[in-house]
Amino acid sequence: MLKGIPPILSPELLKILSEMGHGDELVLGDGNFPAANCAQRLVRADGHNVPELLDAILQLFPLDQYVEQPVGLMAVVPGDPTKPTIWEEYKTIVKKHEPKADIEMIERFAFYERAKKAYVIIATSERALYANIILKKGVVVE
Repeated sequence: MLKGIPPILSPELLKILSEMGHGDELVLGDGNFPAANCAQRLVRADGHNVPELLDAILQLFPLDQYVEQPVGLMAVVPGDPTKPTIWEEYKTIVKKHEPKADIEMIERFAFYERAKKAYVIIATSERALYANIILKKGVVVE
């Protein structure tokens, strides 16, 4: 255990977050996301949900300030009546840590293709539908 580090972040995940550079992307996949199929690097976070991990990660992880939308969500497939309420929670968490960060909507298969190029995919037990999120790493400015 370390002081100031959220205990939900495993040593493996902390190492990967530290290794990532400016412009690298991280995917938090919900329980239905094909994480193992898409991942170059896979971190399992079984038993955890996306909001708690997102909040912990954004305490340490700067978002890219040089792109318009450093956060991406998987858009609802046209014709699907699902209305993801978890997105409002994500927006609140992102704004808490990065007030200027904007969020883009990414078509489902485009999201999968982008996830395949991500530095890491974190597989969660999140049960909400369309709860997948991409974060683009920025630089630490102090």
